[in-house]
Amino acid sequence: MIVVSIAQPPPDGGGSAPRTDAPVSELVQRASQQLTELVRGEMRLAQAEMKENCKRYGKGGGLFGGAGAVGFLMLQALAATVIAALAVPLPVWAAALIVAATLGVTAAVMALAGRKQIKEGAPPAPEQTVESVKADVAEIKESAQR
Repeated sequence: MIVVSIAQPPPDGGGSAPRTDAPVSELVQRASQQLTELVRGEMRLAQAEMKENCKRYGKGGGLFGGAGAVGFLMLQALAATVIAALAVPLPVWAAALIVAATLGVTAAVMALAGRKQIKEGAPPAPEQTVESVKADVAEIKESAQR
């Protein structure tokens, strides 16, 4: 958090008392400059936070994609095995139909569960930056009331 301060040491170099005889225009200009620096700093923080989050989402997505491809191949082999096993007592078409229907129901249940999880997920917002900005605004309001 950046604290806005308009007091300066006297020109003689002593740090004992803040300078209060500065013109109002200079004080307003200094406050405006500090507020601009504050906003720019918060924007840089938000950008860095979002960049880090996006990198993690990208890596996680890539790993999930690879796992999905291998899992898909495994399920194909398993489905062929189940069809072959069911084809012993049943006709091949009936065994394939049973396996296809089972896989369809499983896919529908998984899709509904995934949809529910996405709805419950929080939006990827820069939470630290939001909290920091709120604290900065509260500090500025408190300083303005003095």
